[in-house]
Amino acid sequence: MKALVIYDSLYSNTEKIARAIGGAIAGEMKVLRVGEANPAEIKGFDLLVIGSPTQGGRATKPLQEFITRIPADSLKGMKAATFDTRFQAVWAKIFGFAAGRMGGALKSAGANVVASEGFIVAGTKGPLKAGELERAANWAKNISES
Repeated sequence: MKALVIYDSLYSNTEKIARAIGGAIAGEMKVLRVGEANPAEIKGFDLLVIGSPTQGGRATKPLQEFITRIPADSLKGMKAATFDTRFQAVWAKIFGFAAGRMGGALKSAGANVVASEGFIVAGTKGPLKAGELERAANWAKNISES
């Protein structure tokens, strides 16, 4: 499998999750921060995974802009998944989460979105809740094997 993980991270929590995902998928793998990724180079991958911290219920601005710059025909039929890092607090649900919104944008662009997941941080700057890196690796294995 040829897979690409693109992420943005403010306090390194989302980056840690992205790297755990990348390390769990067998085959040719690239893990890139959004500023290093070129939307025109997405075509040709079997799986695209995009992740962001949740900011006001959405992905970070750079990741939102990246998704809108993906060429129209690049995602047709491609398997995709999205993830975010988020608070577990009840009030956080009021705004929603980034993963679902990113998944909707990718689906609208023609991708076959197979999963969206949230990984829990204990506070604004983290750390990640215990066990989240292992959960991310298992999530990635399930996606890549489906």
